[in-house]
Amino acid sequence: MNTMPQRASAWMRLPSGQRVDLANPDPYAWSDNDLSLRIARVYRWGGESMYPEPLSVAQHSLAVLELRRQWAVEPLTVGQQLRELLHDAEEALLGFDPISKLKPLLGVPLREVSGRLSEAIAIRYQLPDWTKEEQAAHKRVDVACAASEALYCVGWSQHEITDVLGIREPVLQRDPLTRLYDCEPWRPWPSALAYERFHFEFVRLLVAQDRQQLAKLA
Repeated sequence: MNTMPQRASAWMRLPSGQRVDLANPDPYAWSDNDLSLRIARVYRWGGESMYPEPLSVAQHSLAVLELRRQWAVEPLTVGQQLRELLHDAEEALLGFDPISKLKPLLGVPLREVSGRLSEAIAIRYQLPDWTKEEQAAHKRVDVACAASEALYCVGWSQHEITDVLGIREPVLQRDPLTRLYDCEPWRPWPSALAYERFHFEFVRLLVAQDRQQLAKLA
């Protein structure tokens, strides 16, 4: 059931100067750079961190993508990789990442707005639909990253992660991004660095996607 008023609008101005109606998003209303900049400026865990910087959704998304690659039985397709990288991209447009236990309290309107943004992103970047198996594999990786962030970045204890947060996936022993970026394990990056690394991977996958499409037409 749609609970949003028929003519509701919620305009957001973007770094490029373009604007997007968050209530009725046009899939082509933002630039790729807008998405990369904003996802690097949205923080997980309510912005809480043991470090001077909070953990960005951009850094989390790169970690999920890399761990998904490492755990995959077969190499991921370009579309699957892009879908992993953008699995939280609606938060870039929404402007915040509600902590998981808060989302149900915010109710149906938030789910509707988030759903519309996710759909617009899927259309814009031609993301493949999830299969049940892919969704389960993604969820395992996403939760493992969350458990690890809770311990190493935010400061929750092992028993709190299980008993308070209700996360059952084991904490990772290694940061999946350390090998790629030669960075300090689990330390949040400044937003400018998170943007740079996210945008590079984002553009790389978009170029690969374009090449595949051109090859099909040849």
